[in-house]
This record gives sequence, structure tokens and C-alpha cells, in this order.
Amino acid sequence: MATGRTHRPATRSRGIPEATVARLPLYLRALTALSERSVPTVSSEELAAAAGVNSAKLRKDFSYLGSYGTRGVGYDVEYLVYQISRELGLTQDWPVAIVGIGNLGAALANYGGFASRGFRVAALIDADPAMAGTPVAGIAVQHTDDLDRIISDNGVSIGVITTPPGAAQQVCDRLVAAGVTSILNFAPTVLSVPEGVDVRKVDLSIELQILAFHEQRKAGEEAAADGRAPVADADADEAPPMRATPTGRKGPDGDMTAVMPA
Repeated sequence: MATGRTHRPATRSRGIPEATVARLPLYLRALTALSERSVPTVSSEELAAAAGVNSAKLRKDFSYLGSYGTRGVGYDVEYLVYQISRELGLTQDWPVAIVGIGNLGAALANYGGFASRGFRVAALIDADPAMAGTPVAGIAVQHTDDLDRIISDNGVSIGVITTPPGAAQQVCDRLVAAGVTSILNFAPTVLSVPEGVDVRKVDLSIELQILAFHEQRKAGEEAAADGRAPVADADADEAPPMRATPTGRKGPDGDMTAVMPA
């Protein structure tokens, strides 16, 4: 089976917009569920509803893949699963290294959905000498002193950082120096990476803050509908408004907010 080190997906060279790339996993998840139910075809409206987008946007996204469906029939589910999987690079093996085997790192190592989506946890790495040799999800944890060798031996091009924030940049630098070109960052800090290295950031606190904003807005709308004045903080006039980072938008360092796999 080909490894992620020798074959790179062609989405950028084919000019597919980043926003479309971000929606392809949503379509793939919905299509996989249909495939598991042996549904042969699906309309753009049905698939768009299952993926949580509008049908016009879905048809535009699929046009970048060269897939237009058949009038009166819709899209062939199995073909679309293959087509999107190929475009995302999921028809090959992607070895992944997780650095930082605390509670979160161990939970990710035990997550069963990686293998079915084209990812293989090839290495677990931690700075604690006491962790070395400890099996997690059937894989022995290795020490960070051997990081360069581990990355090279396993052909890893995707690294996952689940360290404390203070250690994340150093780990990132070592991963990049070892040849890793894509990083999924769970540490609550901004990483600086050279051009050519992609970073996706998972920040659950930001997502919760955005949900809190929507909850507060709904409470205010309900209060207005009932003729009640919305409850405001006593210092609201003095405090500056808090701005949450929009999901999926690149920051100055190229980081992008990501979501956990379903």
C-alpha cells in the first residue's frame, strides 16, 4: 500500500477552493452512511441536507471534482465515495505520529475511526521517560529523544500535537525538521511554521465560546419576545466586546480551526 510520504493529494494543484476541501469530509461522512445502508443513489437536495449545506453549494463543490450527477437520478453513492476519498488522499495509507501521550493523546490513540478513514497511528511519542515502552492502544510509547528516527522509520508526514502549550512549539519545530509537513494541533497555543507546512488547530474552548454567544443571543431574543429586558452584566458598558475566532478561517500564522472526526 502506498504511504503518505510518497504521494500527496492533488487538491491544490487542481485549484479546488479551501472552503470546498473543508466540506468534502462532510459529504464523505454522509455518503458513507448511505453506502452502509446500501442506498444506490442520492439527490443533491438529500445529500446537502445530510451534510448540513445547501444544494446549490453542494453542486458547485462537486463541479470541481468533475461530478455533475444525472438528471432525475442523482449521484451514484459508491462512485462519489471513491471520488471524494481519492481527492482527499484517503485511498492510500497515512502514517500518523501523536506527540504527548497524556489523557487526550491516549484517547486519540484509542480512537477507532482513524483506520477506516485512511489514517494509521504509526507512533506514540512522549517526553516522560517513565512512559517509554508503555503500551497504549497496542503501541509502545517512545521517547522524544528518538523523534527524528521515529518519524523517518515510519514515513510519517502528519504529526498530532497534544502536549501542554509550553512544549508545543518546540515539538512542532522538531517535527518539521524531521520532515513532517502537516500538523494537527490540540495544544491551546499558536504555532509558527515555515511555508509549505500545513497546520490545523483544534480548539474546543473557542467552539464552546461561540456556542455560548449563540445561547446568550437566544436568551436575549426570548426575553425580548416576552417583553422582558435582557439581563446584562453590570460592567458591560466598560468591558470591550469579546470576539470569537471564526471556524475555518486562517490566522496570521496559517493555523486553521478544525473539528474532531465524527
